[in-house]
Amino acid sequence: MAEKAPADDSNKQLLLQKIYIKDCSFESPRAPAIFKGNLTPQTQLNIKSSAKEVDTDTQEVTLTLTVEAKDQEKTLFLVELEQAGVFLMQGYTEEERQMLIGSYCPGALYPFAREAISAMVTRGGFPQLLLQPINFDALYAQAVQERLKGNGKKGAKAPKGAH
Repeated sequence: MAEKAPADDSNKQLLLQKIYIKDCSFESPRAPAIFKGNLTPQTQLNIKSSAKEVDTDTQEVTLTLTVEAKDQEKTLFLVELEQAGVFLMQGYTEEERQMLIGSYCPGALYPFAREAISAMVTRGGFPQLLLQPINFDALYAQAVQERLKGNGKKGAKAPKGAH
């Protein structure tokens, strides 16, 4: 049986061609009344990523973040952001491409999303929101493990995408 030769790294190319916001919204349904009291906000962050091929060797990766701040059961603000980028990927195996799409690309987009969310929250009259760094490599590895567990169960569906 012949062994597959290792990929030639000199033929690999990963280029970020464009970064942009696809969609964003900020809601503060109880403003301005909420600014009068002492608040103890609890913030929840939900994150997901998706990808679609836009051309040969070119993927659009979209990182979607939803941040909701509540005081008890009352919503203080809700931010939804779709930060996207177009990435050229040449010379990678399918497994490497999936890792790049599921880990590297969202990691490259996240700082831009953090800045956009922080700016929206501040312009909404709230103190600056500093989202903590995220380990996208660990999230991707966890998603792969969950997908593998799902494939081992009869009738279980594997999750779509890496996140």
